[in-house]
Amino acid sequence: MSAQSRLGRRLIQLYVGLALYGTSSALLVEAGLGLEPWNVLHQGLAELTGLTIGVVSIFVGAAVLLLWIPLRQRPGLGTVSNVFVVGIAMDGTLAAIPDAHTLTVRIPLLLAGILLNGVATGLYISARFGPGPRDGLMTGLHQRTGRSIRLMRTAVEIAVVATGFALGGTIGIGTVLYAVSIGPLAQLFLRLFDVPSASDSSTIVATGQPRRAILRR
Repeated sequence: MSAQSRLGRRLIQLYVGLALYGTSSALLVEAGLGLEPWNVLHQGLAELTGLTIGVVSIFVGAAVLLLWIPLRQRPGLGTVSNVFVVGIAMDGTLAAIPDAHTLTVRIPLLLAGILLNGVATGLYISARFGPGPRDGLMTGLHQRTGRSIRLMRTAVEIAVVATGFALGGTIGIGTVLYAVSIGPLAQLFLRLFDVPSASDSSTIVATGQPRRAILRR
């Protein structure tokens, strides 16, 4: 595969992956059975402010990105794109799909959202255009404190979920199911969508993020 073709494939994977991530998050919101940690916070803030959850996601992503400055993290194209594309796709999907009221609809929506989230994660991480703002925050804290990535991720996400729940965000069986399944799903799709690396590099790529740390946005 030529360098140009490889770059084109990576760009497609990046933006398809980010759009699908927003779509998958919207399915979890619509299911109403529990959200992934950061969207618990986003939903709580949306309830508080009256903004849509997608708009809140954009604002929170931008705020988290500012925290990269003291942590000396370097954003990539994927980092900046993540801030905007996921939130826009989430709001677009929520506007397009009808409300779900019965468990016979909500449970399939939950399962589809988790599976699609794994696909989306594999797509955009394999593109290697830099981690999302929230992942970069955790890897930056790991590098600055010397604490394990697992500890940093757990601490941050517990704080995020607790804050979001206090503000009215939804936690439930979906939150637990997402937590236990997204890692294996992401690893599966990372292998499936991996783009062979090349010796040439691009100025819009931020490389070197640990894949084990970036299993969620």
